[in-house]
Amino acid sequence: MSHNINIFAFLLLIFLLSLPVPSSGRPPFACDPHNGVTRNLRFCKANLPVHVRVRDLIGRLTLQEKIRLLVNNAAAIPRLGIQGYEWWSEALHGVSNVGPGTKFGGAFPGATSFPQVITTAASFNQSLWEQIGKVVSDEARAMYNGGKAGLTDWSPNVNIFRDPRWGRGQETPGEDPVLAGKYAAAYVRGLQGASGNRLKVAASCKHYVAYDLDNWKGVDRYHFNARVSKQDLEDTYNVPFKACVVDGGVASVMCSYNQVNGKPTCADPDLLKGTIRGQWRLNGYIVSDCDSVGVLYENQHYTATPEEAAAATIKAGLDLNCGPFLAVHTEQAVSRGLLVQADVDMALANTITVQMRLGMFDGEPSAQQFGKLGPRDVCTSAHQQLALEAARQGMVLLKNSGRSLPLSTKRHRTVAVIGPNSDVTVTMIGNYAGVACGYTTPLQGISRYARTVHQAGCSDVACNGNQQFGAAEAAARQADATVLVMGLDQSIEAEFRDRAGLLLPGYQQELVTRVAKASRGPVVLVLMCGGPVDVSFAKNDPRIGAIIWAGYPGQAGGAAIADVVFGTHNPGGKLPMTWYPHGYVAKVPMTNMGMRPSGGYPGRTYRFYKGPVVFPFGHGISYTTFTHSLAQAPTELTIPLGISFSTSGNSTFSSSAVKVTHTNCEVLSLGLHVDVSNTGDVDGTHTLLVFSTPPSGKWSLNKQLIGFEKIHVVARSQQRVKIDVDVCKHLSVVDKFGIRRIPIGAHNIHIGDLKHSISLQATLEGIKS
Repeated sequence: MSHNINIFAFLLLIFLLSLPVPSSGRPPFACDPHNGVTRNLRFCKANLPVHVRVRDLIGRLTLQEKIRLLVNNAAAIPRLGIQGYEWWSEALHGVSNVGPGTKFGGAFPGATSFPQVITTAASFNQSLWEQIGKVVSDEARAMYNGGKAGLTDWSPNVNIFRDPRWGRGQETPGEDPVLAGKYAAAYVRGLQGASGNRLKVAASCKHYVAYDLDNWKGVDRYHFNARVSKQDLEDTYNVPFKACVVDGGVASVMCSYNQVNGKPTCADPDLLKGTIRGQWRLNGYIVSDCDSVGVLYENQHYTATPEEAAAATIKAGLDLNCGPFLAVHTEQAVSRGLLVQADVDMALANTITVQMRLGMFDGEPSAQQFGKLGPRDVCTSAHQQLALEAARQGMVLLKNSGRSLPLSTKRHRTVAVIGPNSDVTVTMIGNYAGVACGYTTPLQGISRYARTVHQAGCSDVACNGNQQFGAAEAAARQADATVLVMGLDQSIEAEFRDRAGLLLPGYQQELVTRVAKASRGPVVLVLMCGGPVDVSFAKNDPRIGAIIWAGYPGQAGGAAIADVVFGTHNPGGKLPMTWYPHGYVAKVPMTNMGMRPSGGYPGRTYRFYKGPVVFPFGHGISYTTFTHSLAQAPTELTIPLGISFSTSGNSTFSSSAVKVTHTNCEVLSLGLHVDVSNTGDVDGTHTLLVFSTPPSGKWSLNKQLIGFEKIHVVARSQQRVKIDVDVCKHLSVVDKFGIRRIPIGAHNIHIGDLKHSISLQATLEGIKS
């Protein structure tokens, strides 16, 4: 017995000595060339094709080892020199420590915290979105090299901001599917880099699909069945995810908690295998939202046993489970014949392929493309300057009566800064944030321009009393100007916290009104919030000269607010969502997923809702004025039909519309050349928004965004902009069967006050009947 123990101890010692010894402070890594056990294994040979290496690695694993790799905290496999890996990291608008894969401390005390996504979306600036992605991935790689972060970031959130009460709307690019799709593709490209099949980090677009309710009137995301028409799925909810995969090349998609039409999304083969991997050709893995596999069994009772839940999700196309469920129940699912090992192998092939593309099996990390990034590459001055610039570009000037803004440092030497958000820090970075490099609060920002008198007015945004209002009024009476910084924070709108209404909380409205009445100088209302707020009272109050929506403007938000207030920056942001009156929400249950109006139901978003608004989608003014003129645009376009056509049946034509699958979309593009003139005396950045409306008919569409450009125009000068319109994407509509069609007839293009008509006609030349 003792002899055997001695032999075992000797063999164990030899094995341990063969394992790599990491240098001081460096985390161990797979395929270490100094590890005699693994260096000659085929999956460690970086010169071999990825699929060969993946097949080799999977072939060496036992079923139990495979199963422990199906979850976010994937287990180590010491005999193959493979370390454990935590898949869950987040990078929504900066490296975040929301997931367990990222930890701040030591050489990495914080990371650059950019504005919340809804704010950055207001810039309508695709190059900015991509640049932010590049910076965030630089910092994520640096922290990974230091053993503090993963390389699989479950961001961005590209769900449609369908309902203004949704607590997570702040995380999204807004209500328009084209805007959300372009944001998704740009940010993903920035995160993932452009090195062929290699990945800098692996992004994940979430939450697929029709997920935009967290907890409303007793209905929560774990139990909600979203009833979605084929029409709305195709022309609204799917659009940003398709752009993420097809245009952005994202490495992952996350399925959501909710059901869609009675099926949990993570167990729906039509959505996962059929759409994401089949139609869109995802090159990557599909991951569940955290614990959603457990949710579909335990909360939704979708299957009778946990083994059936494990089998249903894996067979539907799920590759990775955030949570322990698959690690616990998959082996029994295989034993019971509900799954075969090949199903598990397919899931692992998708996840391990992404790890290979990230270089995680290529040996020495410091020798790789991004291996030299480290602490000096996080919170750099350039990165923090970009955070400031992003905040500036996201500011939206909603009202500016009588040129109340900008303030003058000569005339407005003392400024009263009032409100519960006037001196906040963490509030500015919203949710799914990390630890910021540092903060500039609104009070600090304004103090750089003028002497300030500060009164919070309310102890927090709940503003449950008016005891401090007198002091706030006194401050406004003695100042040359007053800036009120009001709004919301994560105690009002957040994950699992939807709002009940759209008004400012508590006594905030009274504080604004009383201070505006007391102020002896111009009054500026700054709103810090993710979702829209009904501030009709302020819009209509002549004593409130200006209103700025700052969103959640990130670590440098206070500096950006001050720069706009004092005119150092001329605002050019536009609202990425409709601001509805409070009464709107009484007509629209959050559980109604329909986009189009029906009966007493008014419909949703600017594309379908025709009722009154506080501020419309795309609204935003400047300190200068811009005019548009059409320099060049086609007046007609022919749609060639490229397949056999029969005049009978509902194949190609339906109500004078052509199926996009029956024409050659690659040749169907048109260019609009627009001259933008700055007719004012101040240089400005202009957001050119291009909308289209289809020919009159049954499409029930008001208008839809088809393109946008951000341009800087010097005072009293002109710039020409070219907008490329993809006819199949942007001039098409979706019928009630979920089929995308191009309506024949006159399409109207809207650019500001400009309106231009383009006639689309189909040709049957060369078509066999």
